[in-house]
Amino acid sequence: MNQLRRLLPYYGPYRGQLVTGLTLVVVSTAITSVIPWFLRNGIDAMRAGAPFSNSLTVAGEIIAIAIFAGFLRYGMREILNSVSRRIEYDLRNDLFIHLEKLDASFFGRARTGDIMARLTNDLGAVRMAAGPAIMYLMNTIAGALFALFFMLRIDVKLTVLALLPMIGLPAITAYLGKAVHKRFESVQEHFSTLTTHAQENLSGTRIVRAYRQENAEIERFASLNDEYLRRNMSLARLYGTMFPTFALLAGMAAVVVLGVGGTLALHGTISVGSFVAFGLYLNLLTWPLIALGWVINLFQRGSASMLRLVEILDAQPGLSDPDAADVIHLPATTGGRSIEFRNVSFHFPVAEGETPRWVLRDVSFTVPKGATLGVVGSTGSGKTALMDLIPRLYDAQEGEILIDGVPIKWVPLQELRAAIGFVPQESLLFSDTIGANLSYGTNDPEGVEWAAGTAQLSETIRSFPGGYDTMLGERGINLSGGQKQRASLARALARRPSIVLLDDALSAVDTHTEAEILRALREALTSRTAVIASHRVSAIRDATWIVVLDEGRVVEQGIHDQLMVAEGRYWALLRRQQLVEAIEKTGDAELELEGSVNG
Repeated sequence: MNQLRRLLPYYGPYRGQLVTGLTLVVVSTAITSVIPWFLRNGIDAMRAGAPFSNSLTVAGEIIAIAIFAGFLRYGMREILNSVSRRIEYDLRNDLFIHLEKLDASFFGRARTGDIMARLTNDLGAVRMAAGPAIMYLMNTIAGALFALFFMLRIDVKLTVLALLPMIGLPAITAYLGKAVHKRFESVQEHFSTLTTHAQENLSGTRIVRAYRQENAEIERFASLNDEYLRRNMSLARLYGTMFPTFALLAGMAAVVVLGVGGTLALHGTISVGSFVAFGLYLNLLTWPLIALGWVINLFQRGSASMLRLVEILDAQPGLSDPDAADVIHLPATTGGRSIEFRNVSFHFPVAEGETPRWVLRDVSFTVPKGATLGVVGSTGSGKTALMDLIPRLYDAQEGEILIDGVPIKWVPLQELRAAIGFVPQESLLFSDTIGANLSYGTNDPEGVEWAAGTAQLSETIRSFPGGYDTMLGERGINLSGGQKQRASLARALARRPSIVLLDDALSAVDTHTEAEILRALREALTSRTAVIASHRVSAIRDATWIVVLDEGRVVEQGIHDQLMVAEGRYWALLRRQQLVEAIEKTGDAELELEGSVNG
């Protein structure tokens, strides 16, 4: 329940509405509690011989009171439910804003399905605790107090006897509340697993079908769903014991009232009207007790869910802007910028106690303004990690990186990344038009068209039914791998950045298209600084300077001709690629020959 205290600041903007809504709860409950007292007076008046018109007057008063209380209850629900929805809205915004601030290390640990479950299912449970639960709790407390007040006015001893069966209520409530919290937390954790499985299957549907694993995935989902049902049924059984338990206590109290109260009425100790009113007040007291179980359930669910949301809100990014006093701005420029690595070593974040695996060790090189650096190496050599360090997606543990002589840790993140056009290894496009994807981060239509031409994408876009207004599927699923890579390249170039990073950005295009793109890039990158990482030597052979990585270390540096003469790692990579290409061409030629013979 302590986790729900984190909601208190969210009530600030709606303090007046909250007070008004809770006031309406108390007033409507107070007015409703008067009805049995009016009925008591009417019954006693009739037994005393009052005219029938008096009874009609009492009936009219009771109806008027009930209607007025109904309007007040409508108002309290409207106001308090509105407050809970607004708090949900504010909390959802804060969660999304905070997620946008978290760095790559957080998303490397968190599962997408788990995050989505928290932003939907858990957020809904918190909303119920923020509004309806508070409303019903206030209604329960006020209803019990008003009923108890009138019961004591009728007969103190009878009231004490009626309350005796309810002595064990606090202990039962505390036990069931803890159990509900634990089981609901278990349900939500498994719901995250279920959501993750569904999300991975929907996004990876091509792989599932390609490997004919539909039935296996269906069985796995069914197994997860069965476990989710089992946990929910366990919670439902526990929740189901609340109402019967509270109803049993209330029933025992009713037996006491019927026996003792009826005897008192027969002996004339209390009037018949008082006996009837006492029974109605007992019902008014009983309903809050029964509703208490539901209220506790709402609070425990909300507390368990808020704990899961707090884990996101309390997550701190590993990267942050420098303090205002330490900020150093990049020099103004219309061209490229120099990049320097000084003895940089890096490993991905690890849990406390784990031994880190170094991805880069003692990497040093310099890229002058307007130059192109080629980074080549086999798979797992550290190329992507090196590229990620330049826009500070991660920070190096050792050494430093400088742009125009300024350590990037002292440059505001927004300013640093605004100077960089980054094409990551995985080409991710949004479910929007191709034009909106290419203009992401810029409002320059001419720049978008220029970038599309440079990336050899203009002809492809013209072939689309809607041109630049053609809608793309999720993650650009209706584009080929090469088209997605070219779209990602165009998106980076459209911003006209001073530094362009290409992380194996042409691996999915054929060699002819790659050559055309590289030729256009050489013109587009004139006066701009570029870093091109690739496992293909053909993509970087014309670079101003080439760095060869092997197991995270720089094993060779130089220009293409120098590295070929040295016959080292670079030469071996190129020879291997040439051999693979030769084998592929031979295979294609044999297939064509076989086809012509059979034809």
